[in-house]
Amino acid sequence: MDRKLLPKSILALAAGAVVTLAALQGANAADRLRVRGTIESLDGDTLKVKSRDGKDITVMLKSGWGVTGVTKASAADIKPGDFVGIANEPTKSGVAGAIEVVIFPASMKGTGEGDRPWDSKPNSSMTNATVANAVKSVNGPTLTLTYKGGEKKINIPDGTPVVTLTSATKDDLKAGAGVFITGETTGDGMVSSDRIAVGVNGTVPPM
Repeated sequence: MDRKLLPKSILALAAGAVVTLAALQGANAADRLRVRGTIESLDGDTLKVKSRDGKDITVMLKSGWGVTGVTKASAADIKPGDFVGIANEPTKSGVAGAIEVVIFPASMKGTGEGDRPWDSKPNSSMTNATVANAVKSVNGPTLTLTYKGGEKKINIPDGTPVVTLTSATKDDLKAGAGVFITGETTGDGMVSSDRIAVGVNGTVPPM
């Protein structure tokens, strides 16, 4: 689907999501924690999550909290000029390999731009940048990404999770749904946050 044809309401929600995701990607403060897992329950403003490593985490949602949907896309959807966020890791070839890809709405091009450490895997990075060109290869496309002060080539192997953003509501926060949350640790074993990225239609947020 051409993202330019999306309803304005969806684009507005997606734009807010990108601002948040970009901020999350750039958050390096020691007191911030990224939560990846599945919802166990939502009771008022208290969200219970089972993390990917099996831990039970309580997320206290701040006043005015919001929710953003994450839905499946394809590497074939990525075109020169698009703005993307790609978690990636070094490879022996010298071209970084993608771990996951988020395609951002055109209206948010440039948000969170840059290349920074990420915690998907050891030595991984998060690169928010513009696609200068895409070259087809045997093992998925290789993108040349440009950002202020730098350039990076990233190959997207076949099977790499590729997602984009969509609208979502509190009703999508169902038990078993996948979530990605970044918040502040409260010192009592809990996390506080003001936005949740939730997978819709069975999508697992790969961020």
